[in-house]
Amino acid sequence: MSSSAPRADGRQAGQLRPITFEANIAPYATGSVLVSFGLTRVICAATIEPKVPAWMRQQGVKGGWLTAEYSMLPYSTLERKQRDISKGKLDGRTVEIQRLIGRSLRAVIDLRKLGENTLWVDCDVLQADGGTRTAAITGAYLAARLAVQKLVDSKKIPENPIGDSVAAVSVGVFGGRELLDLAYVEDKDAEVDFNIVMTGRGQFVEVQGSGEEATFTNDQLQSLLVLAQTGLKEVAALQTAFLMKHLLKL
Repeated sequence: MSSSAPRADGRQAGQLRPITFEANIAPYATGSVLVSFGLTRVICAATIEPKVPAWMRQQGVKGGWLTAEYSMLPYSTLERKQRDISKGKLDGRTVEIQRLIGRSLRAVIDLRKLGENTLWVDCDVLQADGGTRTAAITGAYLAARLAVQKLVDSKKIPENPIGDSVAAVSVGVFGGRELLDLAYVEDKDAEVDFNIVMTGRGQFVEVQGSGEEATFTNDQLQSLLVLAQTGLKEVAALQTAFLMKHLLKL
């Protein structure tokens, strides 16, 4: 296949899927966003709880805490996905992703400035077409930012504790081509698959990658990182535009 040939959904190799954000999708949350990366759609809701975990009080840790939960709704995939609660435990993938979301957000928030509050971030996948974790991180930041602004505006904390934006995107090698923002049809058969998390200032938070029954060279690794950086600059710009619009309404 030619390197310039369109992908199954008509995109070029270095092109993101259409990305949209819809605010206040969950009115009882402190801040919420429906994020869409193409056909992947995730509700991200942030809720402020005016207390901290017991271990923080016991250990005398100052400030607040942030924790994340992630789930895929049963109807989010072509075949019904069994709820974790019906199995009696979280599966390994769920645990991995919610820890990744939490780490990604904690990388850009000064928990000491959050006050004695816990910021709960819940990410629920409505529709999965590849990149659910990257969409969840990208939307979770926006939901958290909206929620924290309400704390600031109500003077419950003196300043915004979030110092930078954070977003994520997938890159990989599929059919011998280096691609940005893989949809499911590409992700499931990718020879190489990476998830890249970065701040708005261009700092890496996390790089997850592996060869799927394949290997990759140092040159491919560097090329994939550059591809992700290019895409994440676009995502960060979309996040900024969204916040400029919606923070004025709070």
